[in-house]
Amino acid sequence: MIEVTQGNSPLVLGLPHTGTDVPADIWENLNETGRALADSDWHIHDLYSGLAEGATSVRTPIHRYVIDVNRDPADESLYPGQNTTGLCPTTNFNGVPIYKERQEPDATIINRRREVFHLPYHNALGAELDRVKAIHGFAVLYDCHSIRSNVPFLFEGTLPDFNIGTNLGVTCAAEIETATLAICTSAVGYSSILNGRFKGGWTTRHYGRPAEGLHAIQMELAQSTYLSAETEPWVYDAPKAEALRKILTNILSMLSDWKPS
Repeated sequence: MIEVTQGNSPLVLGLPHTGTDVPADIWENLNETGRALADSDWHIHDLYSGLAEGATSVRTPIHRYVIDVNRDPADESLYPGQNTTGLCPTTNFNGVPIYKERQEPDATIINRRREVFHLPYHNALGAELDRVKAIHGFAVLYDCHSIRSNVPFLFEGTLPDFNIGTNLGVTCAAEIETATLAICTSAVGYSSILNGRFKGGWTTRHYGRPAEGLHAIQMELAQSTYLSAETEPWVYDAPKAEALRKILTNILSMLSDWKPS
């Protein structure tokens, strides 16, 4: 189920939200809003495809409405006091219910989804980080995400194009954070922010242990940077995407070449 492409560089790409697969029994319980799957990280695996020679990638094809593999398995909020969605979401990013009435997953179902979908993704991701760390003495996890640039339920205003998350510098070496931000801020026509609304999800915070040779950084892209429009049918805009891919290539090349001081 988990899609793994192995490389031998220190870089590992995490792809937790690009899947659109929903098992039939869960699909039956979703309402029309849920079946729209609107909160996918649309086309992110295509956007990053082929950008970093030798990089490893780990992707789940399962949609985040089934279970969000970038959430704490204990379902503790990473952003206390702010609107967000849970481990097994019951609303979309607009706060609208995604299940038919009285068909939301209960504790037993959530536990089952955790075992069947969440755990295998992290078993695979953890194994690949361990594998490349054994080769190089360290590993760099780059967690790939995107979101609509305007989601009032989750944040005010318009999101910058590049949203870099390192949990306030905790999850990676300072040189990684600084170099990534420098590439983004020097990109003409794009905006960027470090540790703004998105400071790194559970994956980044869980694996980012620089003292142990594990460095993690999250990139949340505004979907306006590579989609024709941030609405259904979520069309991949090739010219916009190619311009963005050049910048992403610079970031991934830097991360692939980086070595601890």
